[in-house]
Amino acid sequence: MKKIATLAVVLAATTASAQEVDEATVGKINAMLTEMQCEVDPVNIEVEDGGGYELDDVFCADGQYDIKLDADLAVTEKRKE
Repeated sequence: MKKIATLAVVLAATTASAQEVDEATVGKINAMLTEMQCEVDPVNIEVEDGGGYELDDVFCADGQYDIKLDADLAVTEKRKE
């Protein structure tokens, strides 16, 4: 029972610390991805510590990627899945 309570506290803390990506930023990311012939579901855009973004399951004309962006929305890493 103690393990379940501990897990619940950890999950609650993790959920509370997750940052939402504002609509304006999602729009800018989607515009950038359109130019790259890519798209991502907005739920797969995560804010990273330090102000960057991690995009999971980005679908592009040449395959599926995980992409990392810096705070200025410049691509810092593009890894094919």
